[in-house]
Amino acid sequence: MQTRVAAGARADAGLTAKEIHLIRSTYTVLGAKGMDRLALQDVADEAGVSKGTVLYYFESKHNLVMQTMRWAIDRVARRARRALMTAATAEGQLAAVIDAIAIGAEANRRFYLTFFDLLVYEAREDRAKTDDLSAIFYHACDELFAEIIARGLEEGAFHVADVAEAAATVRALMDGLFVQWVAGEGWQRRHGAYVARCKRAALAYLRAGG
Repeated sequence: MQTRVAAGARADAGLTAKEIHLIRSTYTVLGAKGMDRLALQDVADEAGVSKGTVLYYFESKHNLVMQTMRWAIDRVARRARRALMTAATAEGQLAAVIDAIAIGAEANRRFYLTFFDLLVYEAREDRAKTDDLSAIFYHACDELFAEIIARGLEEGAFHVADVAEAAATVRALMDGLFVQWVAGEGWQRRHGAYVARCKRAALAYLRAGG
């Protein structure tokens, strides 16, 4: 099964209801066990199907995991894009997009755990690099943040010299803070505080001119 889709197309475009069900089940297992420990039988058990059914639709663990990560990344990116339209100012847009990416403790933790696994997998496996999913996600985030920052410059709220560099820095701030959050104890209790801290750090950086 091919994991690439046309630029701008939804990651679930052309997928059957059964395939989407298997992808959702895989995402649940990935969040609980990680890529290294995930087995096709785990996915089959979660989905309530046979292992053969999983292989019939996706042919290999690699294809299944890559399609699942493409689906997860696409969902987050599209949710963040929708959030951009809900605020009237650049500062409001920044907060809305961070909220959309962070969404809730359970969902946010599952996404970051699986995404960090993807980064390691891509770094070690040449075949994963051909999918380039982390780069696709980072590009989508950087585009969103660049739009917000450009608007903030027009409004006089932000003061940065290089929009692209500032966008990548905001994204890195967010990643760094959520690495700390995922790795620490009490992640459910601390989620809201880390989201708020992420907003403060990003705004402080953009207002101060980097």
